[in-house]
Amino acid sequence: MFKKIIAESMTKSPWIYHVNTGSCNGCDIELVACLTPRYDVERYGFKLAGTPRHADIVVVSGPITSQSKDRLLRTLEQVPNPHCVVTIGSCPQSGNVFKGSYSVEAPLEKFCEVDVAIAGCTPKPEAIIEGLYKAAQILKKKREAM
Repeated sequence: MFKKIIAESMTKSPWIYHVNTGSCNGCDIELVACLTPRYDVERYGFKLAGTPRHADIVVVSGPITSQSKDRLLRTLEQVPNPHCVVTIGSCPQSGNVFKGSYSVEAPLEKFCEVDVAIAGCTPKPEAIIEGLYKAAQILKKKREAM
């Protein structure tokens, strides 16, 4: 009985952990805008987690730099399964304007599975909220499959 209650509560309140892998902070500002009263993503149950060990969804912004790649992969190992990985902006998907740089190793898909990719430079808060909603639906299906 308790497992059912815990499972239902977890589907309604996914926790997000944000990782910046060398971004220009444009996507980070838009993610923070989603948490403000204007967009209020918390009304859908999304909360920021202080540690990857408590996260359900990992949000990655910025091109994957050589210096941040190992740290990102270690962070993803700490996230309990099942979890979703969401990329915000064009940088983690392709490297964007940083592509070809000596220190950029994008795209993120080379190193781990990406569940939702939110395109744009920088994406609007509405697109981020939609992407997080899609990630929550994918997370729910992954939990049901376990």
